[in-house]
Formats: sequence, structure tokens, C-alpha cells
Amino acid sequence: MTTVAPPSEHGASGPPAGKAGGKQVDRVFRAIAFAAGLLVLAILALIAYTTTNKAWPAFTHQGLSFFTSTHWNPNDDRFGALDFIYGTILTAFIAVCLAIPASLGIALFITELAPKRVRSGVTYVVDLLAAIPSVVYGFWALAVLTSPAKTIYNDIANSIGKVPVLRNVFGGPAYGSSFMTAGLVLAVMITPIITSISREVLTTVAQDDKNAALAMGATRWEMLRVAVFPRVRSGLIGASMLGLGRAMGETIAVALIIGTSHQVTSHIFFPGDSMAAVIAHNFGEATGLSRAALIGLGVVLFAITIVINIAARSIANRTSAMTGARA
Repeated sequence: MTTVAPPSEHGASGPPAGKAGGKQVDRVFRAIAFAAGLLVLAILALIAYTTTNKAWPAFTHQGLSFFTSTHWNPNDDRFGALDFIYGTILTAFIAVCLAIPASLGIALFITELAPKRVRSGVTYVVDLLAAIPSVVYGFWALAVLTSPAKTIYNDIANSIGKVPVLRNVFGGPAYGSSFMTAGLVLAVMITPIITSISREVLTTVAQDDKNAALAMGATRWEMLRVAVFPRVRSGLIGASMLGLGRAMGETIAVALIIGTSHQVTSHIFFPGDSMAAVIAHNFGEATGLSRAALIGLGVVLFAITIVINIAARSIANRTSAMTGARA
């Protein structure tokens, strides 16, 4: 009796056509994803090269004093950017110090405390604030905030501004258009960004972990400190650094309310200037070496932003590693 062998599962010519086609699609997808990643790096490299190339005449003309001098006078071909670098860092620092606690509080309220209807309303308002153009914030601050802010600053300067330790920070005279006002507006602008990212990060913690901590007798704060914050610390750091990068690069709102004064001072109620604001005010009329110097400010701002992002990534990775080691 002759037995006939069953046909091979994969046929005589190899694997099914569907499986082979799937592998081909995977290869195409991998190639497209790889090309997209390279495209991002190529764009960054191209931006860095072209801006540095256009700013190079100012760098070679001014030397290191471009970063260390406070004298900026295009009529004399002298370009010292320290005033603007300092103003950019100071206003961004003020904004982050004000925005991070508020953003984290709003995110915790949305995810942990708010009823469902309230949660939806607060989330909608936060998203709406993030969609408002920066020029609207600038005009609002210029028309509404600067005058009462000057009164409040004067009251602060006349009270704690007379304390010897605090005199160099909060001392008078006070101006409505100042580092502090610019920092306040930047804080309002970056709060929705930090809040949205923090909210998404907080929602990644499993509800079972929170319930387990509460069942063990932990208070709500202890539950957050033990079961939530260690798991989301790197994400919160990333959200804060993203807000810092946005604050440092903001242009129009800061240009309208910072005061346009070239100085390095510890008094936060004094007017100042920032790199982005100087570029916005002067780039349209600048030519030759002056335009190269303004492009150089953009290069410096670009470099500072990259350094901040690298530092944020390093801190986040180190925090994740420490959290994993403890677990």
C-alpha cells in the first residue's frame, strides 16, 4: 500500500508568501524610521553649521569677549553679549522657579483629587492656555500687568528690600518692565506645557500601586512620596527642562516687557534684555558685522538649549537608574 506524504507546511518553495511579505514590510519600515532619525540629526547639524558660518565673522572679530563683555555697540563694531546671556538665563530661572510648583500642583490636582467634571474643565483650560500665541501674552502683560506690578515691586522693595541680605535682589527702585515681569509672563506661558506633560507622566503609575500604599496605612502624601514620585521623577525632570527650553527661547512676549536695558544686575525688579529679544528688535535693520553678531546670539542660545537638553537627559537617565536599583 502506497502512502502519500502530506504536503509540507511551508510548501516546496519555503515560507508562505504572507510571512515573506511581512518581513519585507518590516525592512521597509525600519529603513524609513532610520532615515527619519537621520533626517532630524541632519537638520540639527545643518542649522548649527549655517548659523555658525554666518556668525563666524562676529566671533573672529570679537573673540572671547563676545561672551564675557557687557559692551554692545554696533556703531563701534563692539559686541559683548554677556548682558543678554545673563538676562536670558535669569528670566528663564525665575519662570521655572514659579512654574514648576504650580504645574506640579495642578497636575496632582487633576490626577489625584479633582472630580471627573472638574478634571475635564481644568484640563481644557490648561490646554487652552497652551494654545494662546505668545504675542497675546506680551500685549496683555504690557497693557495690564506692568503698572500694578510696579506698585507691588515698590512695596516689596520698601519692605524686605531693605533687609541687608535681600537688598541686592529685591531692592529698589522698581520698574514694571523688568526681569521679574518677564519671568512672571514666561511662567504663565510654560505652566501649561509642564502641567500637560506632568499629568501624562503621573497617569502612568498603576492605580493598584496607589491603592496598595493606601491599604498599608499611608496618607495621601505618603502614597505620592513612596509610590508615585519615585516612578515618575525622570518624567517630571524632562517636563521641567522642556519648559525651561521654551522659556529661554521665547521672543515676542519678553521683548515687549523686559525693558530693553543692557545691564548685568542682581536686582530682579530692574529692566534688562535677553538674546531672543535683542534679535527680534534689531535683526531687521542690521547689516554686515552687526547682523553676524545677532546671528551669533542665536548660535549661543541654540548651544545653551542643547546643553540643557543633554543635562536633562543625563539627569533623567541617572534618576531612572537609581530608581531601578532601589526597586
